[in-house]
Amino acid sequence: MAEIKALIFDQDGVIIDTERDGHRVAFNRTFKEFGYDFEWDVDRYHELLQVAGGKERMKHYFHEEGLAVAASPAEEAELVKRLHKHKTEVFVALIESGELPVRPGVRRLMHEAMEAGLIIGVCTTSNERAARAVAYGILNDIAFDFVLAGDVVSKKKPDPEIYELALQRTGLRPEECLVIEDSRNGVLAAKAAGMHVVATTNVYTEREDLSEADLVVTCLGDPDGERGELRHAQRPAQPTACVEGGAGLAYDGVLRLEQLMRVFGG
Repeated sequence: MAEIKALIFDQDGVIIDTERDGHRVAFNRTFKEFGYDFEWDVDRYHELLQVAGGKERMKHYFHEEGLAVAASPAEEAELVKRLHKHKTEVFVALIESGELPVRPGVRRLMHEAMEAGLIIGVCTTSNERAARAVAYGILNDIAFDFVLAGDVVSKKKPDPEIYELALQRTGLRPEECLVIEDSRNGVLAAKAAGMHVVATTNVYTEREDLSEADLVVTCLGDPDGERGELRHAQRPAQPTACVEGGAGLAYDGVLRLEQLMRVFGG
């Protein structure tokens, strides 16, 4: 097995639990401010999350509900663009307000990766400004090597394009990269690119089929805070060092870089 040289994070649902209390809230505030009388509740937004990308999500919803929000396809595209721009302003304001905390174990694992000299990156379909607000604002103590976001690629997850771009940027082989994802689309994208994947579930993804991931936990965990629960371990990459105490490292609800390096790096 190849040595792990990069740790790559998705953003929404992985770094911050943004979907329910961030993006969904921002979409609804935007709809209201533009004069629409509909909103996305928690369950409806869960369904819409199966469509990757905010602009694509809105367009899908308009068509599925038969809402004539514009007179022509060109006008609809322009409207969706304006809606999404405003929604991003609302979302970034929420992020910058500090209302949405970083998920357990994320900052700790990133610091462990920095100390080990690993490449640290972000691959997200979230808007670039929002991604930068998280990476260079909330996580300004982390030295990211790259942040790939928004429309930097033409195809959204589960297409592997954004992870393939990360490989081009780093010059690494897929087996040298470990990705932290939370959704089925994200897991499929990273696996299609040939990378190792750890999935951390949240309220929206805990019911998704994440079995393609090498390891599934409820969160990365912190020694002095919330600890994760193991939900799935893939064979043949069975993480015995985490699950069964192999190599002297028993899983205690906290996924440490040392464990992950032994599991996925051989």
